[in-house]
Amino acid sequence: MEPTSDKKHVWHSNHLWEEELLLLKSIIDKTELEETIKWGGPVYVYNKKNVIGIGGFKDYFTIWFFNGVFLKDEKKKLINAQEDKTKSLRQWRFTSKNDVNEKEVLEYIAEAIENEKQGKVIKPSKKEAIVSELLQMEMNNNPALAEAFQKFSPYKQYEFLEYIESAKQEKTKLSRIEKVIPMILGNVGLNDKYR
Repeated sequence: MEPTSDKKHVWHSNHLWEEELLLLKSIIDKTELEETIKWGGPVYVYNKKNVIGIGGFKDYFTIWFFNGVFLKDEKKKLINAQEDKTKSLRQWRFTSKNDVNEKEVLEYIAEAIENEKQGKVIKPSKKEAIVSELLQMEMNNNPALAEAFQKFSPYKQYEFLEYIESAKQEKTKLSRIEKVIPMILGNVGLNDKYR
């Protein structure tokens, strides 16, 4: 039996990529970002704004760039995990430590921080569907939730998203997400009881 190490809290399948994620952490520690824990994984913030997150999944480990849409991505590393849903989140996936080029990773992070300093964010236009990156991350980690959400009509999906995203503060958004998850899983629309 190996002694259990005193681990920092990390995403669900992270035990698969423990060393690799520690390598990413050691690189990110060279930047001015602060580590926080959100959605059960490390998220790095600048001025309380989410810049990047890291996590391990079954087949890869990854850095999320919350506003990755603004990165130049000259090395063509970033993917949009869900083309039709995700407006600004981008992922850089790795499948081994050898994939991690510290210099490149630091360049991308520096650019992400610079974009944050300039306040580059996508402003949702009124007519467009509302995107909740926070709910999306919950669904990415919880396929049952994603499946349940898809069963709702677009109108009901919109009500949930509007309810979450109309909150000004992130902690309010998170508490609203916690409130609606059981409803979504139970196939209960946000305003069903008033209909």
